[in-house]
Amino acid sequence: MKRFIIAFAAFAVMMTCAVAQNVGVCMAYFDDLFLTNLREAMSATAKEKGVKLQYEDAQGDIGKQLSQIQNFIAQKVDAIVVNPVDSSATAQMTKLIQGAGIPLVYVNRAPLEPLKPGEPVVYVGSDENVSGKLEAEALSKLLNNKGNVAIMMGELATQAAIIRTEGSEKVFKEHPDIKIVQKQTANWRRNEAIDLMNNWLVAGTKIDAVCANNDEMAIGAIIALQQAGKDPKKIFVGGVDATRDALAEMAKGNLAVTVFQDAKGQGKAVVDSVSKLLKKEKFESPYVYVPFQLVTQENYKEFLEKL
Repeated sequence: MKRFIIAFAAFAVMMTCAVAQNVGVCMAYFDDLFLTNLREAMSATAKEKGVKLQYEDAQGDIGKQLSQIQNFIAQKVDAIVVNPVDSSATAQMTKLIQGAGIPLVYVNRAPLEPLKPGEPVVYVGSDENVSGKLEAEALSKLLNNKGNVAIMMGELATQAAIIRTEGSEKVFKEHPDIKIVQKQTANWRRNEAIDLMNNWLVAGTKIDAVCANNDEMAIGAIIALQQAGKDPKKIFVGGVDATRDALAEMAKGNLAVTVFQDAKGQGKAVVDSVSKLLKKEKFESPYVYVPFQLVTQENYKEFLEKL
């Protein structure tokens, strides 16, 4: 009888693991290129593991995202993944989801409040302290540590924009002959970056390099320069993400530097983290980091295979 009970318990565990996990995923946007790559990577890993993902697009609306989370809770999903619209709202999200006893994974945009070890809440992304630093160091080297730099920021409500900008500024301040002449947000958007760069050009601001928080804004700056009849190769433009569009601009010589953010790696880590949380396995840290890597004109071809 004892052997039968042990065998039955083991069978029950196996059957539980075999049941497809139903996971609700709240994305800040569907039309962001990097987030699209991330979503595709999550889907590919989930398919391999037999995990069912149900996506919702918040369209940049924090109220809509909170409503989507409440709907997932009402559906009693097994776990929830959130790519937050606004990091300042994550405390409320965490409270709602934890109150329902549902494991939570934040992805790509870290919550403002520190996560506690041992709780069923983890963050999967890359260490933003590194990305801005790598980008600024590469641009400083290209400038020979002298020149005027314009910084394009992402959405001010996101930790990524704040930390990437701070990291870049720290590096530029180490070089007395580098001056930050502009610093404004283009909200991660290519079209907004085109308008912002046009404004700077019309104002007659002398710019030797553009340090953008992401590739979409960097590409926007390149397009604006081209529209103004200026050669982007003569102004060092940098970004973060190493998207396919960005590497195409790098191949043309228009993008000077970017920082590879591994969408596939993050997507896999999200699904792996969900499975781990559902099995109640322990994490060494509630922060699961996928490393950033510097991409230059010399090595960009290596990253084409990673997309």
